Amino acid sequence: MPGTEEPVLARREGPVLTVTLNRPHRKNAMTEDAWALLQDTLRAARADEAVRVIVLTGAGGDFCAGADLGAPRARRHPLDRMHRLGDVALALYELPKPVIAKVEGVAVGAGWNLALGCDLVVASATARFSQIFARRGLSLDFGGSWLLPRLVGLQQAKRLALLADFVDAAEALRLGLVTWVTSGEEIDAFVDALAARLADGPPVAMAQSKLMLNEASGRSFHEALESEARAQVINFATDGPAARQAFLDGTEPRFDGRWQLPPHHPEVRT
Repeated sequence: MPGTEEPVLARREGPVLTVTLNRPHRKNAMTEDAWALLQDTLRAARADEAVRVIVLTGAGGDFCAGADLGAPRARRHPLDRMHRLGDVALALYELPKPVIAKVEGVAVGAGWNLALGCDLVVASATARFSQIFARRGLSLDFGGSWLLPRLVGLQQAKRLALLADFVDAAEALRLGLVTWVTSGEEIDAFVDALAARLADGPPVAMAQSKLMLNEASGRSFHEALESEARAQVINFATDGPAARQAFLDGTEPRFDGRWQLPPHHPEVRT
């Protein structure tokens, strides 16, 4: 029966956690309970050291049709409901681990902005996108007003928001709203290979790069350089030594994200 299963599923294979929006009978449109469960899942992924990469996708051939406008709503102030939705967007955006959106079928409204909040977006050639809010008498949410102009520029962002047109995968790629487009038959293998590459990377260094890139638009060049300097000092005592030694040995480095200090360092105690 529709709705009898959990609306958000999480399955970990090695360092990769796949999070699946699981309301296919509604094109994975999200209820308030589903958003809350997604937030809990993202927070748990952040805290789990075994998780190095998150893949976010939808069940049944669609990514997410946004909020389920026909679902019952809790008797609370609408502003409180929107703040709770914003908390989910923040939990996704602030994850210090790489997040891949695997998009098939529709990604509309908050569902599209959910994908845009990920670090990389892989879309099937048949995927369709829309900032559908205006068709519903609504304005942008789930971070769309911040994400869109930074990705496509102000005029294109206004075009997408005000007209609420559907965009196919090819146009989304041209606009820079998806990272790759692949066929439906190849998307699983493509995302698996991409996740494996990211999982092999240096987790602490990548987390710092992600944070600095996310903050770049609100920082001066001087502030960015200071952030880069602090981040590199952390890397010098984390995965940097392993990478340097592997380079000298002519081998591939293995990154574990652990704080490493030389044996003679005063903080090391025997």
